[in-house]
Amino acid sequence: MSMVPHGGDLAAAEVRWGRPAEGWLDLSTGINPVPYPIPAIDPAAWQRLPQHDRLRQLLETARSCYGVPADAPVVAAPGTQILIQLLPRLRPRARVAILGPTYGEHAACWAAEGAAVATVGSLEEAAAAEVVVLVNPNNPDGRIVDSRRLLALADTLAARGGLLVVDEAFAEVTPGASVASEAGHPGLLILRSFGKFFGLAGIRLGFALGAAAEIERLARWLGPWAVPGPAIEIGIAALSDRWQDETRTRLLAAAKRLTDLLTAHGFADRGGTDLFRLVEHPQAAKVWDRLGRAGILVRPFPERPTLLRFGLPGDEADFARLAAALG
Repeated sequence: MSMVPHGGDLAAAEVRWGRPAEGWLDLSTGINPVPYPIPAIDPAAWQRLPQHDRLRQLLETARSCYGVPADAPVVAAPGTQILIQLLPRLRPRARVAILGPTYGEHAACWAAEGAAVATVGSLEEAAAAEVVVLVNPNNPDGRIVDSRRLLALADTLAARGGLLVVDEAFAEVTPGASVASEAGHPGLLILRSFGKFFGLAGIRLGFALGAAAEIERLARWLGPWAVPGPAIEIGIAALSDRWQDETRTRLLAAAKRLTDLLTAHGFADRGGTDLFRLVEHPQAAKVWDRLGRAGILVRPFPERPTLLRFGLPGDEADFARLAAALG
């Protein structure tokens, strides 16, 4: 089990506060609370090994959805977490700079494989590293680094055999921030997550985009049948569905509504994306505990105790429940 704290741990919440009579309102993750409607799945997808022709269709659908060039390879994985754990094998024991604060698994996975890891606050501070890792848009503050700066950094790193890893786990809500159209650029490797935007984190599906040398190695390490047949079918349907456009509009409105609600209750907005908001409050630890007692789980940051991250409520009842608990 990972020692990095994450949202979504309802079992731990029940140990602390007990099981709420109304059930949990889990706002501790950045997962879309209104998921993609799962289509009917051919029973054969559950009964057979994943079929290579359907996997190829998934990869081509992802390529089209993300705007990946035709000559840039794509590999699918059972979630991006396994890709994050494999990345240190691409550059063993490298000097790694993580643009932080950000998703904790990046630093943990590189360090676990013997890399010299430093968390830095700017790309300028990362200049001497062999590998630079950043999340764009960032979790938890939504910071976006301009694509031109990213490509320039990839060129610098590639010239000395280095690598820029751009984790685009939340790029679906801000497609303009993505560098997926530059996949194949020397020194650049991109991760895309399926489960957050589509609200289906349980099926475990993610992608890596990049130059052939890195993607082929990742594919070899993942081995055959890495992605289950049902996940392949759901991915093909969702990644080609105009549901995405409607969902971006809905998420934008829901994020504004959440920001307005939190601001009205004395929280200072500190950024985020349309899937979550980061806020600051001098009594954040007490608010976190009070919400937990009300059956509402949000994400605390023990190392930055004035901050909380709120995921989106899914409907009117969820917004009303949160407003009542805050009041």
